[in-house]
Amino acid sequence: MSGNTNRRDFLKLAPAGIAAATAVGGGRASASKGANDKLIVGLIGCGGRGTHDAGLFQNTPNVELKYVCDVDQGRRLAAAQKLGVDSSRALDDLRKILDDKEIDAVIVGTPDHWHSPASILACDAGKHVYVEKPISHNIREGRLLVEASDRNKTLVQHGSQVRSTPLISEAVKLLREGIIGEVLEHSASRHTSAW
Repeated sequence: MSGNTNRRDFLKLAPAGIAAATAVGGGRASASKGANDKLIVGLIGCGGRGTHDAGLFQNTPNVELKYVCDVDQGRRLAAAQKLGVDSSRALDDLRKILDDKEIDAVIVGTPDHWHSPASILACDAGKHVYVEKPISHNIREGRLLVEASDRNKTLVQHGSQVRSTPLISEAVKLLREGIIGEVLEHSASRHTSAW
């Protein structure tokens, strides 16, 4: 990702990237997809972030948002209305989306503790995944998701755009150069891979 790309630009590219990878055979769900075929997507988690991401997917050529899903009825119906999804496709159980063979990919915008479980279930159902951050609560969850993606030959894209901004890149560079001295300890719950 170039140093000049911001979160908004990245999110505009995410649906196209998943669509392109799906078209060229990125996973089980893509077996019959061609480069000009429609990508059918479901939203799991209709809060502000999930609804925003679904809107970006909808604005991508050849992408159709078929379902919205949230356990909160008010939230899912509001998202359905905002995104132009028929209320009959506003679901309360993510398994109903995962059971639909037409669905190629899902957007996971649930509360944080459901990011990995929903993404793992989606991979096991043969769906590609765009999942918001944090991707997991711990290393074990993250490894289980990688294993599910590998096992099912599905793609998982994680929304961690801020890590690629020029400001953060420069900060990491300065830390590595020793601007604060030797780092002796860091929190395992923070984004530590940049160190």
